[in-house]
Amino acid sequence: MRSGAKVAVIGGVFVLMAGGIGYGAYSMLGDTVGGDGGTRSASESSKVKTGPPSAEEIAETSKGFLDAWAAGDAAAASLLTNNESGSEPVLSSYGEDARIGKVKITPGPAVGTKVPYTVKATVSYDGKSKPLAYASELTVVRGLTTGKALVDWAPTVVHPQLTEGATLRTGEASTATIEAVDHNGKVLTKEKYPSLGPILDTLREKYGESAGGSPGIETWIEPADETQPDVNLLTLAKGKPGKVQTTIDAGAQEAAERAVKKYAQASVVAVKPSTGAIRAVANNPATGFNTAMQGKQAPGSTLKIMTAAMLLEKGLVTANGAAECPKEARYYTRTIHNLDRFSLPDGSTFTQSFARSCNTAFVKLIDDVDDDSALAKEAREVFGIGLDWKSGVVTTDGSVPEEVQGEAAAQYIGQGTVQMNALNMASITATARTGTFRQPVIVPQSLDNRQLATATRSLSPSVTQQLTTMMRATAAWGTGAKAMASVGGDKGAKTGSAEVDGQDTSNSWFTGFSDDLAAAAVVQTGGHGGDAAGPVVAEVLRAGG
Repeated sequence: MRSGAKVAVIGGVFVLMAGGIGYGAYSMLGDTVGGDGGTRSASESSKVKTGPPSAEEIAETSKGFLDAWAAGDAAAASLLTNNESGSEPVLSSYGEDARIGKVKITPGPAVGTKVPYTVKATVSYDGKSKPLAYASELTVVRGLTTGKALVDWAPTVVHPQLTEGATLRTGEASTATIEAVDHNGKVLTKEKYPSLGPILDTLREKYGESAGGSPGIETWIEPADETQPDVNLLTLAKGKPGKVQTTIDAGAQEAAERAVKKYAQASVVAVKPSTGAIRAVANNPATGFNTAMQGKQAPGSTLKIMTAAMLLEKGLVTANGAAECPKEARYYTRTIHNLDRFSLPDGSTFTQSFARSCNTAFVKLIDDVDDDSALAKEAREVFGIGLDWKSGVVTTDGSVPEEVQGEAAAQYIGQGTVQMNALNMASITATARTGTFRQPVIVPQSLDNRQLATATRSLSPSVTQQLTTMMRATAAWGTGAKAMASVGGDKGAKTGSAEVDGQDTSNSWFTGFSDDLAAAAVVQTGGHGGDAAGPVVAEVLRAGG
């Protein structure tokens, strides 16, 4: 787009000219131009402005940048950013590599230093054209050395999905097209199921060629990391799609997409306990990082499912046996207390402590375990946590490190160094439901004969029965009762909340099962498990799958 373009300075204003035709003027805040567009004296120009940019500066800088970008002058636009060398190649590739032209950018009202805008353009390649439209935003900051108002450069300024080092391209796609279908043969698209976008891109990268597809003409984002899949933005001409079977259930996926949209940051995953088939994966926001399958954070009391399994296996408790639940309990230097420091009457059962989510009932038993690393072993040997899962896409497979003393006590209630995501917790619930770990998969193993992770052993029928009994109690009259009231079938649940990095409001966690479907969800800063994450799980379980 820059071919033949020249920039002239006329009265302190840069004017873009190409082949003698002016694209129009857009002001540039140089060292000798004041915030009001007037000229400063030599003494004034030596004074560097400080403080936040004014509304006038924000309006002038953003307009100048957007006008230059729309006109196709990457050099001029980059001068209005705080990273000229980093921004110019990206802005240049917009027209040269991505073939994007006829650009019209419409800014909205500034919100503080942020200016939102919509982009409408046309992508043209090899005689084919198609409109491209999207929204993004920029932020205006004060230059550290010059004091000028400048656009705070980030690749997302050009496109909200563009990452550092990535490139926008248009041409014949690098991978063959696929048609992904759910387990019943229903077509899955990122337009209808936006949370599946990153997953479908990965499946296309991995299985497109073997599925017999051919590439089309597309506009895509090529990541800097070659191991990551391209992100398709626009299809100018379709290739021949190869069919890729997934384990997703379209009905459960639709419910999951709907449920997470009720919160600013939420994730949910559903798994079939009898097979490990992943039935739904949803995130809000839906684009970018797949938090549901790759996130890592403390899951709170939902992990008590695993802790309870370990205590039952060791014979330290029974579901109907007494378990002390005082207001607080101490192990070495760590003091653990219950929510609002509640306690249960003497003679209360372990099921009551589980259903009411009594922290101290679990921590008080750690002395009797006589092995601080026992929970880490339970995680690996029974629940498959920390093994190398090969689901068909990239996943983070949970972590329960071997700890001692107070840190080990924190792990018992899903805090401390424990790291999980919604997929991990859905799998833990699925294992508790059947007693046997089945590695979650999103495409059948038969598709590529990959080696799935296996646990060392299963839970005994007695432990499995007691564990599911306690989860049923949680869903019937415990902390999960309200959320699970609308769910039918044989059902069970566990609630959780977890504070991360001293946040004011805890993250809301919930996991549950109904018949042969298990699901887990997390809502960031959602509070109690049953209040936010609980309804998300319930909506997915009601959809079945």
